[in-house]
Amino acid sequence: MNNKLFIKKILINCFFLIFINSLFHTKLFAIENKIILKIDNKIITKIDINNEAKYLKALNPKLNDLNKDRMYEIAKGSLVRETIKEIEILKNQIKIDDEYLENLIINIYSSIGLKNENEFINYLDEFNVGIETVKKKISNEASWNQLIFLKFGKKVKIDKKKIESDVKSIKNFSRSYLLYEIVFNANEKKQIDELSQKIIKSINEIGFENTASAFSISESAKVGGKLGWINESSLDKKILQQIISLNQKQYTNPIIIPGGFLILYIEDIKEEEQAINYETEFTNRIRSITNQQLNQFSIIYFNKIKKDININES
Repeated sequence: MNNKLFIKKILINCFFLIFINSLFHTKLFAIENKIILKIDNKIITKIDINNEAKYLKALNPKLNDLNKDRMYEIAKGSLVRETIKEIEILKNQIKIDDEYLENLIINIYSSIGLKNENEFINYLDEFNVGIETVKKKISNEASWNQLIFLKFGKKVKIDKKKIESDVKSIKNFSRSYLLYEIVFNANEKKQIDELSQKIIKSINEIGFENTASAFSISESAKVGGKLGWINESSLDKKILQQIISLNQKQYTNPIIIPGGFLILYIEDIKEEEQAINYETEFTNRIRSITNQQLNQFSIIYFNKIKKDININES
């Protein structure tokens, strides 16, 4: 056999092997990247869900304690909520400015003890999550909040005289709670009871934070339901009555709120003397009440638009 024929045969064999290998890997990728959900005209794939799981674990590392199947379901639910919101954001052409987005990013990495964006990028690298992914997701949440404010801001009811009276009655000694939340909804009493039992069972098995990520429909679900430190003077009286008799590591029974039900968990309690700036306290109280009402409007509105969205699972 002459050299040219020999080389030609080798090249043909190599091409055949590369072609077969390419087909094999294409098939594997197609299986791996299977379409899981169609939400209106948007598609969610298996890879999308796996990437969402990495993102959620970066925000709440306790999720690493969960098994793969449960984490998969949490990530899928998170993506469904995000996609429904994104569809509504696009309909209303909501966009936030870059400066506001950067401030939100700073708040996020500061809340997990990081000093700057470079440290945040390095932290995200450990979870194989890119900073641009995080910025897009935070931008979506901020845009959703802006949409809720535009639609419902004028419906927020603030009794300034009552707030002023409450502020004046604040004592120099106060109590604050480190709170976590689970917000859920159900239409019938049977559903409420079944879901409540399922949530309580989950809390006992995997902890409150992981259960919040699995079941809560609030935005705080992405960070395990964490609300942060809240002074008792900023809490609604109905809610304060539910938690005032509880100790650390205890949680409330479901509390009825507009749009659903709320379970609060007390991670920690601190009591301290405080120098009161009444003007600042007044402003903070108004901000807190406004946020509480807007969060409730958010839940109600989300449930409303979800009914009109086509969600098809493959």
